[in-house]
Amino acid sequence: MFEDTEACYRAVKSKDRRFDGVFYTAVSSTGIYCRPSCPAITPKLANVTFYPSAAAAQQAGYRACKRCLPDATPGSPEWDLAADVAGRAMRLIADGVVERDGVDGLAQRLGYSARQLNRLVTGSFGAGPLALARARRAQTARVLVETTALSFADVAFAAGFSSIRQFNDTIREVYAATPTELRGRRGGPHSAGTVTSGSIATRIGVREPFAGTELLDFLAVRSVRGVEAVGEGWYERSLSLPHGPGVVRVELADRPTGYVPCRFTLADARDLAPALERTRRLLDADCDPVAVDEQLGGDPALAPLVRRRPGLRVPGHVDGVELAARAVLGQQVSVAGARTLAARLVADLGEPLDLAGDHQVTHLFPTASALAAVDPERLAMPRARGRALAAVASALADGTVVLDRSADRGDVRARLLDLPGIGPWTADYVAFRVLGDPDVFLPTDVGVRHAADRLGIDAVEQSRHWSPWRSYALIHLWSSLGDPGSPVSTKKES
Repeated sequence: MFEDTEACYRAVKSKDRRFDGVFYTAVSSTGIYCRPSCPAITPKLANVTFYPSAAAAQQAGYRACKRCLPDATPGSPEWDLAADVAGRAMRLIADGVVERDGVDGLAQRLGYSARQLNRLVTGSFGAGPLALARARRAQTARVLVETTALSFADVAFAAGFSSIRQFNDTIREVYAATPTELRGRRGGPHSAGTVTSGSIATRIGVREPFAGTELLDFLAVRSVRGVEAVGEGWYERSLSLPHGPGVVRVELADRPTGYVPCRFTLADARDLAPALERTRRLLDADCDPVAVDEQLGGDPALAPLVRRRPGLRVPGHVDGVELAARAVLGQQVSVAGARTLAARLVADLGEPLDLAGDHQVTHLFPTASALAAVDPERLAMPRARGRALAAVASALADGTVVLDRSADRGDVRARLLDLPGIGPWTADYVAFRVLGDPDVFLPTDVGVRHAADRLGIDAVEQSRHWSPWRSYALIHLWSSLGDPGSPVSTKKES
């Protein structure tokens, strides 16, 4: 969109928050860049240039606006909608792959040469992988400076910087302020005492409306003892991260507008960036709820559901191995039955957490290698399903199937369907929750059929009009099963 100057300028004049994170407005007369909804006086059209990323604006010599904090916006919903190479690269950059493996490692994950990848990413975002990773580090560091009492050394390494000097230089260049000035300007909690680098309280930006309570309800019904816990207004789960285990707790019911407060407990502070990115996936933080609700709300059958739950999100997941295993466990059984089977696997094969801190989860979900090593005949489930679980685990362990957002969705689906015991429902459910596909529909799901019957619609025919947001329509249909007068589904997804 950033190439359509007139459309971008109309969005800036209207202070339209829907476009925050989709493009950035750089003002030549001030030398700063802003989000489209910045409350400052609208600059003259002759003085503005539009960029597709904060990194592109920074690379062009602009610094971040101190009023609207443009780098703190959610990501563009186009990354998941298009799911092209550049969008998948952006997800991996946010996950910290460049810091861990370099640009060559990022390119290898995506199946391109470093030169090809740099050209593709620069063409889409106006900056290469290194510049995008640098912008992400700066944004993470600013949030930590302003919202935690961590020492600046801890902030630097948690954000992914290789040295204190690099951290200081980047902050001064991007924000035209020192870390001390940032903390003082925003009234950070540095005077409230000290914290250890293992426990970090911060926040994740989301677009409003955000149906946090409904998201919490979805996760609570499916929570597995040991790896997940739910309380009044909050959800907590364990995380398997590159440098060690972690735990995240998100506050979904009572939160400030535009943010979801979260607390991370990490074995290694370097894992903050991937922990944040995986939590963003869980929350569907980059969704454009207004665009989704406008399209789905235009359907007479869905309109009452959309009005009842504005800003409904598609619950993502933090671990592809776990979700794939749970999808297999959920075949032909109730949600409660799938939870029981998953909890048994966690108790038998999960790795106990060795983390200090106040959290209720106790284990990591079993690894693909641990699941693949189990004799299917020993599992307390039908033999065919046990063999399907073993086949999926083996494919994930040897890399035949890769369940992160670096992979092409069509290729992942085809590889899953080649495995014994994996049908379209399971493959599409994985795409729906792990790969972030916004346009998945499960017409054979019993819950979907019950909801469609209650609405008096042919779900298969009607769903054609819901594209490219059929995943959100699916969540609305499932959620409607809890409304008064709805029949109880005998089998829903796990």
